[in-house]
Amino acid sequence: MIELENVAYSYGGDDLLAGMSLQIAPGSFHFLTGPSGAGKTTLLKLCYGALRPTSGQLTIFGQDVQTLGRDDVAMARRRIGVVHQDCQFLDHLPLQENIALPLTVSGQASPEQAGNLHELMSWVGLLGKEDALPPELSGGERQRAALARALILSPDVILADEPTGNVDWEMSQRLLRLLVELNKMGKTILIATHDLMLIRAAKSQVSTRVLRIANRQLIAAGAEL
Repeated sequence: MIELENVAYSYGGDDLLAGMSLQIAPGSFHFLTGPSGAGKTTLLKLCYGALRPTSGQLTIFGQDVQTLGRDDVAMARRRIGVVHQDCQFLDHLPLQENIALPLTVSGQASPEQAGNLHELMSWVGLLGKEDALPPELSGGERQRAALARALILSPDVILADEPTGNVDWEMSQRLLRLLVELNKMGKTILIATHDLMLIRAAKSQVSTRVLRIANRQLIAAGAEL
């Protein structure tokens, strides 16, 4: 599904990632750990085509990213839902329109999709908040809205960058349960996080693979996790 073979990424002449090899199989659940600045977000951006490797081979859904044009990358990215760390929304639009933005941009908005939006907002516990503006939402509501927006196009893969970084433990567990449920529905999950307690909680619910970025490379996480 997503495969990196000896991938490196440099910015401004500095090597941020080097010699990375990773296979993300359909239906798998991965955690990515490492200290702040280690390159977790950079690796996620590589995985959804926002960045291209400096060297090595990166394939997404069987296609070599280096050979894809802009439109091809955009089509591949429709199969990948991304929950960004900063949860950016358009503050002047009500929540339901923010969540539906990927549908609007892709030209897929329809009455049927409107029904799907209602069901999705119910699933993440945001019914009654349809007309709320983003500044009116709590941190947990914003994170659930970000997850809903990532799911609106029914992607095959969910990439989440520190999805529980700004919420309390109870809300982080709720978000984790949603992600575990998605995985049990067949979605592929990759979560970048520094929260070791979250990883331990997940390991009791679902089969996971935990990786760590250290010295610009990927290694298997230690037994302490």
